[in-house]
Amino acid sequence: MSLINKLKLDNKNKFLNRLAQTNPNPLLIEVDRADGIYIYDKYGTKYIDMIAGLCVNNVGHNHPIILNSIKSQLEKHLHVMVYGEFIQQTQLDFSKNLVRLLPSELDCVYAVNSGTEANEAAIKLCKAYTERSEIIAFKGAYHGSTNGSLSISCGEKRKKNFKPLLPNVKFIELNALDRLNEITTHTAGVFLETIQGDAGVQIPSKSFMHRLRERCRDVGALLVLDEIQCGLGRTAKHFAFEHYEIQPDILTLGKSLGGGLPIGALVSSKKILNTFRDRPSLGHITTFGGHPLTCAAAAAFCSVLKDEVKLDEVERLGSILEKTLINHPKIKSCRRIGMMFAFDMESSELVSKVVHKCLQKGLITFWFLSHPSSFRLSPPLTISEDEIIHAGNLIYEAIDESIS
Repeated sequence: MSLINKLKLDNKNKFLNRLAQTNPNPLLIEVDRADGIYIYDKYGTKYIDMIAGLCVNNVGHNHPIILNSIKSQLEKHLHVMVYGEFIQQTQLDFSKNLVRLLPSELDCVYAVNSGTEANEAAIKLCKAYTERSEIIAFKGAYHGSTNGSLSISCGEKRKKNFKPLLPNVKFIELNALDRLNEITTHTAGVFLETIQGDAGVQIPSKSFMHRLRERCRDVGALLVLDEIQCGLGRTAKHFAFEHYEIQPDILTLGKSLGGGLPIGALVSSKKILNTFRDRPSLGHITTFGGHPLTCAAAAAFCSVLKDEVKLDEVERLGSILEKTLINHPKIKSCRRIGMMFAFDMESSELVSKVVHKCLQKGLITFWFLSHPSSFRLSPPLTISEDEIIHAGNLIYEAIDESIS
């Protein structure tokens, strides 16, 4: 066995035995560094990252503006106090840069540690603000894997070992107008991914979204739109709800918000978010939420998204990639919005072959937990036309080789 193969085997064994695992078949790339749309392993192999860390690296890896913002804050201070007590400039910068991307009604930001914490806090906020207890979510939903966010997510296989979960949660069908009457004056909040991600990029109709907005307003329920995966440029709009010309009462964010660092946020009106201040005081508290380093990164990310990412180009390049792959006879259908893709195939086995064949070709794709017969793509929004054409051709070849 060569020295390199011995090193690979040793690191693989350490990874599998010393670190807790999430699934039995990890991809096992030994990451050395990353830049732009590329990840480099320790042995010189370059991978085109067509997943962007599952919609995290929307502006690519190691964007210089984000790195400089992190470095600048690193020289000043790290954690100094739990969220909400001290005035910290990076939190002010983050809130300013995020709010300027949003409608004027969504003018108040609560920084937390992750997308799933944002959803956990939003559940509490809905209940406290409305003084109701019922939560309505949608079949196909994925809002996170902690107790509360899992309770409003679908997927019985993922949930059954952790029951009992939160009570008084009801699931209705996406795009089923007749089910909206189940939202009543007993409903505290309605949670919906504006574009359902893990369900295989399921896209609501405009008529459904308009009626959903109206129904929540009519009965006094809060509409919570989860854009942890689909927000921040991914759908060729700054926020996916802009496609529908509606606004949520509460918006939850995460993933790409930190430009590669972990952060989440609830965005709402000051009136609604003051619930955590008053009913009761300290209604949601977080030690590391709004950490100065992650807020510095998030402030820079929001600035880069506004100033550098051309949303029309996100849509144009996404269309190019879709047209390249939809012509393959093994692709049954495609759902796409911006650069958020689901390609349906005949089986999960074929999807697995394609994902691993792409990896052999130096290109990272992935699958959906809840839609295993489809493979997913979510490249960095900064990818160039030449790069996306090249990536599309490699994926096409990988499909050919997977069926040969």
